Amino acid sequence: MRDRLEAAGLSPSRTGLFVGPPGVGKTLAARWLASELKVPLLVLDLATVMSSYLGRTGSNIRKVLDYAKSSPSVLLLDELDTVAKRRDDDAEVGELKRLVTVLLQEIDDWPASSLLLAATNHGDLLDPAVWRRFDVIATFPIPSPVELREALIQYCGDEDVEVVDFLVRILSGYSYADAERFVLAAKRKAVLAEERLFDVLLGAGQSHMRTMDHADRLQIALDLMQDSELSQRRVSELTGVSRDTLRRRQRDK
Repeated sequence: MRDRLEAAGLSPSRTGLFVGPPGVGKTLAARWLASELKVPLLVLDLATVMSSYLGRTGSNIRKVLDYAKSSPSVLLLDELDTVAKRRDDDAEVGELKRLVTVLLQEIDDWPASSLLLAATNHGDLLDPAVWRRFDVIATFPIPSPVELREALIQYCGDEDVEVVDFLVRILSGYSYADAERFVLAAKRKAVLAEERLFDVLLGAGQSHMRTMDHADRLQIALDLMQDSELSQRRVSELTGVSRDTLRRRQRDK
C-alpha cells in the first residue's frame, strides 16, 4: 500500500530490527516477509564481510547494499552486532567505529521499494544510534509453554498428546530450533533402530530429565499432574519421582 501512504505524504516502513536469542525465528520471519511481499530474500552474514584490511569492510558492505537496492527485495543483515557495535566501546578499533557510521548512512538512504531487516542475538552490544534508525523493532523471546507445545505438535506429527505434554515440561527454556533438533534426533534413532517414535521420544525425555536436579524433576512432575490428564502412576514412571513423594507433596499443598 505504498501509493496510499505516499499520497498522504508518508513513507512506508523500510527497516526492521529483529532482536532475540538464536533459534527463535528471526530468519524464518524474514523469509516469511519476503514470501508475502513476493520479492527475493537476500541474506548477508555480516561476520563474513569483516576484513583484516583497513577500510575494506566498509566497501564490502556498501557493495552488498547497493546490489540489494537495485531491485525490490528483502535484505537481512544477520549478526548485526558484529559490525554495529557501540562506538563508545574503548576495546573496539577505529575501523569498527567507522563501520557503524557507514551502516547508519546506508540505513538512512534505504529506498522504500525494498525492506532492510537486521537481526542480532545481542541487542545490548548495538550502538544506541543504530536502534533509532529502524522503523520497527521486533523482539523474539524464548517460546512460552503454549507456543512450545504448538511447535512440538508440528515437529512430532501424529504422536500421542502424552509425549507432547511431557516434552513441553522438560524442554522449557529451549528455543524452537533446539526443540526441533531434539525431536529430529529422536526420529532418526527411531528409524534406524526400527522403534516407535513415541517410545524413543519418551526415552530421550527421560534421559534428559536424569541430568536435572531433584527439585526440577519434582516440579515437572507436579506440573504434569496439575496440567495434564496423566495419572499419578504414569507421572511417576515418566519423571522418576516416587509416588510417595508426589502423594506427600499433594497432601502438603
